[in-house]
Amino acid sequence: MARVLHNLIAWGLLVLLASLLMAPAAVMAGVNKPVLERGKGERCVEDTEFMRRNHMALLKHHRDDTMRRGIRTTKHSLKGCVDCHASSKTGSVAASKEDFCMACHVYTGVKLDCWDCHATKPMKQYRPAATPRVTPLMVQQQGGQQP
Repeated sequence: MARVLHNLIAWGLLVLLASLLMAPAAVMAGVNKPVLERGKGERCVEDTEFMRRNHMALLKHHRDDTMRRGIRTTKHSLKGCVDCHASSKTGSVAASKEDFCMACHVYTGVKLDCWDCHATKPMKQYRPAATPRVTPLMVQQQGGQQP
C-alpha cells in the first residue's frame, strides 16, 4: 500500500513538473516577437545577439564608470542608444509599446527604469553648463588642486 501511494505521489509530481515546464511554451506560442525599427547607424557598437543578451550589463557598467568613477566614454552610453534607436514615428525609444526599448521589454515583461532619470528622446543640441562641475575624482587626479 505504501509503495503504491509513493508511486502515485511520484507520478503526480512528475506530471506537475512537466506541466510547469510546458506552460511558458504554451503561453508564448501565440505571441509574436517584437518587430524593431532598424537603428540609424551603419551598425551597432556590438553584434545584435550580444546586445540582446548583454545590453543591461553594458549599461550598468557604463553607469558605474560615469557616475561612480567620473569616467565618461560614448561607446556604450545610453545617450548613444537613444540617438540611434529613437523611433521615426514617435522620436522616442519608450513613448509607445512599439518603440525600440519598450517593444522588447513589454514582450519579456521586464520593467524599464532608465527613463526615471534619462530622456527617451535624442537631445536636439547639447549646451555645456557655463561653469564645469568639479568632481572629487577631478580634484584627486590634479593632486588635490581645484581647477
